[in-house]
Amino acid sequence: MIKFAPRASFTKPAALVLLTSEQAKAAKFTSSVNPVAAAVNAALGSGRFEGGKGEVLPLLVGKCLVVLFGVGKEKGLTMASLRVLVRRALMFGYFRKAADIELVPHKDEAAVIRAVMDAHLLGTYAWKKYITRKKDDKTVDNKTLHIAAAEKAEYGRIARVAACANFARDLVNENADVTNAEYLEKTVRGVLKGKSGFSLEVLGPRELKQKKFGLLLAVNQAASKEPRVVIVRYNGGKKGEPYTAVVGKGLTFDSGGLNLKPSGSMETMRCDMSGAAAVIGALKAAFELKLKKNVIFAFGAVENAIDANAYKPGDVFISYSGKTVEIGNTDAEGRLVLADVLSYVIARYKPARVVDLATLTGACVVGLGNDYAGLMSNNDGLAAEVLASAEATDDRAWRLPMYPELKDMIKSKIADIKNTSNQRGAAGTMTGAAFLQSFVGETPWAHLDIAGTAFVDGDSRMYFGHGATGYGVRLITDLLEKS
Repeated sequence: MIKFAPRASFTKPAALVLLTSEQAKAAKFTSSVNPVAAAVNAALGSGRFEGGKGEVLPLLVGKCLVVLFGVGKEKGLTMASLRVLVRRALMFGYFRKAADIELVPHKDEAAVIRAVMDAHLLGTYAWKKYITRKKDDKTVDNKTLHIAAAEKAEYGRIARVAACANFARDLVNENADVTNAEYLEKTVRGVLKGKSGFSLEVLGPRELKQKKFGLLLAVNQAASKEPRVVIVRYNGGKKGEPYTAVVGKGLTFDSGGLNLKPSGSMETMRCDMSGAAAVIGALKAAFELKLKKNVIFAFGAVENAIDANAYKPGDVFISYSGKTVEIGNTDAEGRLVLADVLSYVIARYKPARVVDLATLTGACVVGLGNDYAGLMSNNDGLAAEVLASAEATDDRAWRLPMYPELKDMIKSKIADIKNTSNQRGAAGTMTGAAFLQSFVGETPWAHLDIAGTAFVDGDSRMYFGHGATGYGVRLITDLLEKS
């Protein structure tokens, strides 16, 4: 939780974080009669604290723990760096037992406050459902951050969207046997409960067979859990206004199929439904913000398991669109699921534009690392809007090229198209996108490959801890609001 006050109280919380830049290290607080403020003034004027980047000076004034935390030079300080620094300050062991922390930013500016909020709401999130706490553990997990700044309406929006991103993170972090296709359907129904202004379409095994979702069903045919395609038509805009479709990949677990993933590559594959989770998080945000737009929220949820029924490399399957697909690799399964869902959504709902999110290729991680999603699009205007929202929200994206020769790389000798490239190791991210592009026709479309950004397999990255990041919820919500 976050609360605001126009100025620091120096009295209420038992813990205080004071962000200080090198330029503001000699700042004075007028309430010097207050012992905490007086101690802070003395420390700032002592020359022992310079406000350097990451510099820390803890003080104990009575029962109040004060931490002076340096953010370095104001010139060149990015908001991404500030998020990382503030998270580090809030995660100090000093504050383990504190339920309330007051934070004084070095500037009362909207960009700075947003960075502080992200650091607290997203940066201190942790998945602890299966951790057994010791009886004497007095750690307070859900802290209230009191920010010494003037409250603005936009800050409430930031907090609501961050909560929706964390909602998506919970879905990804949960055990794969819990977060199956049926569970995701129930989650969507829970989001919709008590709401109005929408329609819901759920395709189960029978409907998927009737409608001939051949690619999606092929991926799921070795799984013990039934597949789902879930589509919500959100009617927030005026009647007759065009719809934007947001489509997510929902591989609730990906073993790789018969092209089995090796040890070290399978352990985090519950994250392969991060695209679907982002769609659900953005759907929740649309209702939270009362979004005045028309949107189709959709995902296909399956499991790529392995047994005697598993689909096989070299086989050919017929897609919903009628296009035939040769299976070059059963671990290139996400594009098969998306192909059927994209084709169906475009044919049935006729959106004006489509954005999909998918943990699609390891090649994207090789090319862009873990801090940028790969953006590929058939429409420059839509791509520019996605990049603008990526910049505004810090859900970063980098545009990669789409060129005609990519189609030649996924040609098949026995089918209309192949789900892998004929040039091993070449342009893996773009050929994955080229495969999807062949199922969207002329509809303006943007594909976000979030394989690197959706999950942190380690202690932390940027201002995220271990596990799901909720990538895409902030970006998609911003995109829908602005365009």
